[in-house]
Amino acid sequence: MKIKTILFDLGGVVITLDQGQAIRRFQQLGLADAQQRLDPYQQSGIFGQLEEGQITTEDFRREFSQLVGYEATHKQCAYAWQGYAKEVPQRNLDALLRLRAEGYRVVLLSNTNPYMMEWAESDRFDGKGHPLSYYFDACYLSYQLKMMKPAEMIFREVLRREKTFASEVLFVDDGPRNVMVASQLGMLTYCPENGADWTEKLFSMLNN
Repeated sequence: MKIKTILFDLGGVVITLDQGQAIRRFQQLGLADAQQRLDPYQQSGIFGQLEEGQITTEDFRREFSQLVGYEATHKQCAYAWQGYAKEVPQRNLDALLRLRAEGYRVVLLSNTNPYMMEWAESDRFDGKGHPLSYYFDACYLSYQLKMMKPAEMIFREVLRREKTFASEVLFVDDGPRNVMVASQLGMLTYCPENGADWTEKLFSMLNN
């Protein structure tokens, strides 16, 4: 079947991740074991509960405050989470717009949380006044769907909502486990490394 939809991960693909920066920011706020608590692909504990939509940002702030022993603010939590965002390469944004211009449906599927999306959905996202959603036809976020990659059901839910077949989707994600599940469901997959220039390879895959 012909590829009609390109399904992108956010962190590590559209934006370059800096996990070290996020860890340092959480440590600055007093979370000594931040390195153990933060995972590049799938969070656990209150971090995972936030990304899976099981708790709100206020719940997270309250729980985090108990961990660090003082009343942390929403702004402090947002600052630490947004440490994950290193840069938004212009070539990636150009590629998303080009794909849409060429008639592909361009969709986001991200394990993320409201703190990250406060930045991503603001006019600060691309430095030109556009939010993340400006570049996509649809955005599916783990905390809204209340499920996370690499669970098979999140991929099935996106296929259902998009009214498409796995064989018509190219999935781009820097997480090997996520790519493996998508591949098993029948999607064409591509797993670039965090921050790598995936644009040329992607267009060559579509043209073959």
